[in-house]
Amino acid sequence: MKVLMVGLGGVGQRHLRNLRTILGDKAEVLAYRVRRDTAVVTPTLQLDNDRNVEQEYGVRVFGDLTQALAEKPNIAVIANPSSLHIPIALECARVGCDLFIEKPLSHTMDGVDGLLAEVQQRGLVVMVGYQLRFHPCFLRVQEVVQQKLLGNLLAVRATVGEYLPGWHKYEDYRQGYAARADLGGGVVLSQIHEFDYLSALFGKAKRIYAVGGHFSNLEVDVEDVASTLMECSVDGRPLAVQLHQDYLQRPPSRNCEVIGDQGKAVLDFPTLSVSRYDTKGELVERAQWEGFDRNQLFISEMRHFLDCVKSRKQPVTDLHDGVWSLKLALAVKQSIQTQKIVELS
Repeated sequence: MKVLMVGLGGVGQRHLRNLRTILGDKAEVLAYRVRRDTAVVTPTLQLDNDRNVEQEYGVRVFGDLTQALAEKPNIAVIANPSSLHIPIALECARVGCDLFIEKPLSHTMDGVDGLLAEVQQRGLVVMVGYQLRFHPCFLRVQEVVQQKLLGNLLAVRATVGEYLPGWHKYEDYRQGYAARADLGGGVVLSQIHEFDYLSALFGKAKRIYAVGGHFSNLEVDVEDVASTLMECSVDGRPLAVQLHQDYLQRPPSRNCEVIGDQGKAVLDFPTLSVSRYDTKGELVERAQWEGFDRNQLFISEMRHFLDCVKSRKQPVTDLHDGVWSLKLALAVKQSIQTQKIVELS
């Protein structure tokens, strides 16, 4: 199998490592690169300047995308800044590449319809990188919701927050995509995982209202706080879903409370746990995955993608899922800017 890597920053190198783990020497790896930074980003997100990523993983590098695509890669892994995803994905799709696209799909809707049409016309497999769908905590809460162990759902409250300068120790946070509007940054798009998994659990929001902006002293030109209220519907009943996102919290926080008329479930990603309570407030279930390796999420999603490429089945997070979460995130940004409710179709 020929694999084309587009973007070899932290997440791109993670995908490259995992592809080598899964496929070994069966993968011929090509890379389209512009900057040609050669240092290895380690699994602990440290920069090792004594190692060369291209040599270590046997990568053939191209400075021209057309030349790289002339090698006829089977799949393309697109992990460059999100503002560049769609143009690259379109070029790859036009020569028949199946696509793995890192989240978010883009930072605007420009070119999205063209990509959808190209993918449908050519029957391509496209996966968007929402690895939390493979997290054991998410999967258990999904079971709890589907099995109606909480009864009728009444409310949901989710939070994700992490101090931006601590994200990538190998780079100046001010230069990273998450801090820059021109690269598609901002907390709403950078932490878009929550929009994906909340939609998977509770359906598509009908309308949203959001408050947010650049509230801190971080040196960014994007929003670093966003609080959103979404109106969803489960089993024909309205459901209020709240989401708070920020670039500020120390220690990091990532959790979700699901409240029903028969109890409550609490998903806490940092402690790798799901707790369920009955109507008396008593703990009836405590599931915990101590020692779970976060990289297993990325291994699982890449195995799933490769299986879908082989079987020609649609991935669990396909292009339509990526388009929906992008629409939702952009609606949140619109609401912040206009200070109005945004209706979603």
